[in-house]
Amino acid sequence: MVKNNLITDKNNKVLYLSSTYEGNVHDKKICDEEGLCFPQEINLWQDTGFQGYSPEGVNIIQPIKKKKGKDLGMNAKKYNQSVSKFRVYVEHVIGRIKIFRIVKDTMRNVITGFEDLIMEICCGLHNFIIEFRPVSNKNPLLYNEKD
Repeated sequence: MVKNNLITDKNNKVLYLSSTYEGNVHDKKICDEEGLCFPQEINLWQDTGFQGYSPEGVNIIQPIKKKKGKDLGMNAKKYNQSVSKFRVYVEHVIGRIKIFRIVKDTMRNVITGFEDLIMEICCGLHNFIIEFRPVSNKNPLLYNEKD
């Protein structure tokens, strides 16, 4: 199993795709190794897999983790819900990229860098479809406006 990190914008386009790593590598470690630079004062919405990742000059927005053996308060739950409403769009982008089965199926290819190339192509196809999607089309593969 392999994994990538990606960054999307509010229009559901993939802006950044990390290199491909083995599935047991932690998300934060991938970010640390990639050495990303962000514009000052940008809002970075991240999930709890990036706990502790905090680049300088960036506003981090992520859900509050529940402490072991304790419950989250009502305010924390409402905050997490508001963060999740925004983050769900990123999860939708990941799901749309996985429509291309080659991304999620087991690959038996041994060519070095092949997984990176496949992921880049699928993210590019996703961006292409998002850019040129018809406004009112009933085909769910073309990502119509109501998905």
